[in-house]
Amino acid sequence: MLAKVANRLLQSPLSVFVRPIYRLYENMLWEQVRHGPIPRHVAIIPDGNRRWAREQGMDPLQGHEFGYRKIKEVLDILWELGVKVVTVYAMSSENCVKRSAEEREHLFGLIQRAIEEMETSGEIDKRRVRVKVFGRLDMVPNQLLRRIKEVEARSEKYCEHTLNIALCYGGRDEIVEAVRRIASDVASGRIPADEIDEKIFRSYLYTSHLGENDEPDLVIRTSGEVRISNFLLWQIAYSELYFCEIYWPEFRTIDLLRAVRDYQKRERRFGA
Repeated sequence: MLAKVANRLLQSPLSVFVRPIYRLYENMLWEQVRHGPIPRHVAIIPDGNRRWAREQGMDPLQGHEFGYRKIKEVLDILWELGVKVVTVYAMSSENCVKRSAEEREHLFGLIQRAIEEMETSGEIDKRRVRVKVFGRLDMVPNQLLRRIKEVEARSEKYCEHTLNIALCYGGRDEIVEAVRRIASDVASGRIPADEIDEKIFRSYLYTSHLGENDEPDLVIRTSGEVRISNFLLWQIAYSELYFCEIYWPEFRTIDLLRAVRDYQKRERRFGA
């Protein structure tokens, strides 16, 4: 609630008084965070685009446009902080089935535009970002799928940062698919059943390309919802979870820095 009130103040005539205080607080958070441990892998569930748009009197689809702009802002900050891997929950497998055809088309178009802008802006080369898209890609339009393959091939050489886009993704689907592939390899004699362990299982997941960075250190979800929604179920077993009450389009630099600061204050025990 306080975050929403602060956002309204920043958009009101009182902003002339509020903004200097906001900037001072933001700079203070930067100083605090940059001297602490930075999470290697941050996963984001950017929730609340449609609800935010409705509250602003807009078409709900416009909320996704503002959400996309916010993704770009947040990525810039995370790269500046030194985060190595970011995974964004762009669309769940349920979204790709249950949302209206109009909304699905809009979202797919937005993701295609995002990929094209990453390529044409030179951001991939500047930041040396490897882009990977995973999920039920058989549900993705062919034109978008071609663009995905192109950006993945172009960025495969980079290892400074990795941007994962979870598209038509479901954590249960991922695990079931991994089990099917393992069962097939056992049946064909490629791997003995008694040698299957966590390390082998991880190599069959969508995040296997990340090596030791496959498990998020920090998971951020906006909009006040306190649930995981079938996101990276295997990988987040020991992740630190941070839930933020504001909608994704309202997410500010200070909200991100607070999330990282909160992560830095926690004692990670990994089940011990």
